[in-house]
Amino acid sequence: MKKDVSISKKEIAAFDLLERVSRKELSLKSAASILQISYRQCKRLFKRFKSEGQNGLIHRARGRASNRAFDQQTRQSIIARYQQHYPDFGPTFAAEKLLLDGFTLDHETLRRWLINQDLWQRRRKRDPHRSWRQRRAHFGELAQMDGSHHQWFEDRGDACCLMNMVDDATGVTLCLLSQQETIQAAMTLLWKWIESFGIPSALYTDGKNVYIPSQKATLQAELEGREELTHFGKACKRLAIRIIHAHSPQAKGRVERSNSTYQDRLVKELRLAQISDIDSANEFLYSGFLEELNAKFGIEPRQEEDFHRKASKYDLGSVFCIEEGRHVSRDWIVRFENNYYQLKKQSRYSPQASRVLVRRYLNGELHFNYRGEEAEYELMEQRPKATEKKRRALKSKRKYVPSPDHPWQKSWKKKRQ
Repeated sequence: MKKDVSISKKEIAAFDLLERVSRKELSLKSAASILQISYRQCKRLFKRFKSEGQNGLIHRARGRASNRAFDQQTRQSIIARYQQHYPDFGPTFAAEKLLLDGFTLDHETLRRWLINQDLWQRRRKRDPHRSWRQRRAHFGELAQMDGSHHQWFEDRGDACCLMNMVDDATGVTLCLLSQQETIQAAMTLLWKWIESFGIPSALYTDGKNVYIPSQKATLQAELEGREELTHFGKACKRLAIRIIHAHSPQAKGRVERSNSTYQDRLVKELRLAQISDIDSANEFLYSGFLEELNAKFGIEPRQEEDFHRKASKYDLGSVFCIEEGRHVSRDWIVRFENNYYQLKKQSRYSPQASRVLVRRYLNGELHFNYRGEEAEYELMEQRPKATEKKRRALKSKRKYVPSPDHPWQKSWKKKRQ
């Protein structure tokens, strides 16, 4: 047997069969059928067995370096490049970056090298989740939305939040960075999604007050016979988007796994690009990063029909806004955010409806809507003074005493007599 070369179980089985063939206990054709090889190949093996014995069954390439193997110098250069620029990158992501540096190799090859150098550890394969939900069949049928709080700039900047939307059928994602998971950030992201793909049929979100009102507010609204919605929920209702409440992070696992992908790849890309502020990071996202990510991880839907609806008939600026009701006085004055606004009179009479809708657009514009129409307004420099009402002089009330010849006196005197 060759030195430092092991023999496989399949080759040991072939050795036993060919020994039986040599003893005339088994035909060569039957041995070829058992080994699941051709008759010609079995004849070649039997010839080598008779001349070399068990060593003749060992594959000739075993123990020799592959013709396509990297030379030792190239291998050391790749590992040095990895340690210098991508020390915390996974083998798959690192192989993509090394390709841009001029090193072409498979990610599994790099994984084996890193494990041999104690630069990477084998990951424990987790058991599959006990419940699995099939993807939706159509693009735009359901989109998952979530916010991921993380140190996106590592030690170069403060922590912030990644607002992320993922299509359930295709895995196509769209995101943006903001300071917190706010109503404005959620509206901005949904607006970008609509401009890119259209209006989705439904949104899958968690139970944060950004998307779903609190249980206390919902119960109070039910007792009063009205529907309680957040500002984001009102915008979705105007667009006929159904919001589905997820009761656990596992329920919206699609977007949770997408967040993990961003926490792995985006953090490292921002580090390589030396980006440490939100505006520059958002510009980086929409300058090709999202397109490359969707091209790599997106899949084709099971059905070709796109469930997105066109948004051409909607004024998205007035849809995505913070809307609140305010009282309007008889002289057409409205107080909002501790300021006073004088509305232009809609008629020569005092306002018939005592409420006006105040809308703050995402771009900061302020709009007043009275009875379905936009009302012009002016900001008042100072608080209006209350008008003094003229009081009528009150007459002093005296006790009425009837005269002596009054009929009341006469009747009273008769009763006395």
